[in-house]
Amino acid sequence: MQNSKLQVKNQNLTGLTLIETLRGLKEKIFSEEELNKAYLNKIAKLNPKLNAFLKIEKNSRGIPAAIKDCILTKGIKTTAGSKILSNFVPPYNATVIEKLLEQKVNVIGKTNCDEFTMGSSGENSAYGPTKNPWDLNKVPGGSSSGSAAAVAADLCTFALGTDTGGSIRQPASLCGVVGLRPSYGRVSRYGTIAMASSFDQIGPLTKSVEDAALVLEWISGGDNYDSNCRKEKFTMQPGKLRGGIKGLKVGVPKEFFSQGLEGGVEKIIRDAIKKLEEMGAEIIEVSLPSCEYAMAAYYILVPSEISSNYARYDGIRFGNTRENFGDEVKRRIMLGTFALSTGYYDDYFAKAARVRTLIRQDFQKAFGPSTGSGCDVIVGPVSPTTAWNLGEKVIDPLAMYMADIYTVPGNLAGIPGLSVPCGFSKGLPVGLQILGKQWDEETILQVGYAYEQATSRRKEKPKLSF
Repeated sequence: MQNSKLQVKNQNLTGLTLIETLRGLKEKIFSEEELNKAYLNKIAKLNPKLNAFLKIEKNSRGIPAAIKDCILTKGIKTTAGSKILSNFVPPYNATVIEKLLEQKVNVIGKTNCDEFTMGSSGENSAYGPTKNPWDLNKVPGGSSSGSAAAVAADLCTFALGTDTGGSIRQPASLCGVVGLRPSYGRVSRYGTIAMASSFDQIGPLTKSVEDAALVLEWISGGDNYDSNCRKEKFTMQPGKLRGGIKGLKVGVPKEFFSQGLEGGVEKIIRDAIKKLEEMGAEIIEVSLPSCEYAMAAYYILVPSEISSNYARYDGIRFGNTRENFGDEVKRRIMLGTFALSTGYYDDYFAKAARVRTLIRQDFQKAFGPSTGSGCDVIVGPVSPTTAWNLGEKVIDPLAMYMADIYTVPGNLAGIPGLSVPCGFSKGLPVGLQILGKQWDEETILQVGYAYEQATSRRKEKPKLSF
């Protein structure tokens, strides 16, 4: 007991993981007031440069969490990074916020994001881009840009983001934090401003894998509003988390190591896979042949859902007209409207839906013991590159879309995915992606925890000197 007290006391409060924070509060080493004051002081100092938060709650009490600005928070302005919702104050909380309040977690602020979560860099926000804490000239990734940057800079104990095509895992990778995208239907989407309803999923960005497991326990489980959400809560058994990976079968898709993967990133990922093998895992090469068409299918299906969902922004319900939409939102609405139009539906949307089924079957084959390799998890890169320069890809939407090439397949299949820091290329973070069977978050967390404990990557922090 005494040793744990000293260990917590000797650390800066904002540098503690969620698990360490809970221990410190329980042992009364510090108070909630001291904890929140430490975080608010750090936000006041760093946020003017990072632009991670759009709204800060200065009277926050409880365990301070940062919430992506597309998740509704009662009485706290929620803009989804858009001018259309510049004056929108929700009259109710999203289900995940209600669940966090039950755990004495409070909102310390709302984090910046690409407008209506449409983007891969954090640059599409109507309120300015978020900066990467590792290098202010680099993007933090998106669309959960502010949440990833806030966790990386120790501006909150943890954050919530949303992941439609990689928007938790990709910024987690680029900012050097842990990001978990649960199985589709594991966490209620009620109270989340939808982008594409059959893809969107809320998940945590955290300072450790153990933190991610705990937050998932807190926010999982059904309600009376999201019919796609599984009723059962997720529970991570401590023995499972710490069970090691000896004997587990780890699949490595050959399609994830093709042209377009940056050399420095590939080396870091292959080193991480080698480390898993040294820890006792069995490495198996697998094939996901339909993933070649994942990006094409995704950018037909998602804009089609956007076209349908965004008809509500008609200038009447929320006061601001569609002229306030940014370029990327307009682009995706037009793409979706075209794909759904008479004469083109069968050629585009229907074919993309069939590709989605093929991708799901590829994963089932790789995971299935009777039909394929029998992998427990599949690993590979999260992003083909490290964080790129601000403004570098803004005028090239296709290059921007390709930043999600390794995360989109998992979303099409509805399976869980985890990004764990695994090294640096040219001084910038790289994340290892761990994909699992649907509803099997336990195993990807088990693998992520084992890798994290065997390395020191989690303890490396950006040097914020401004």
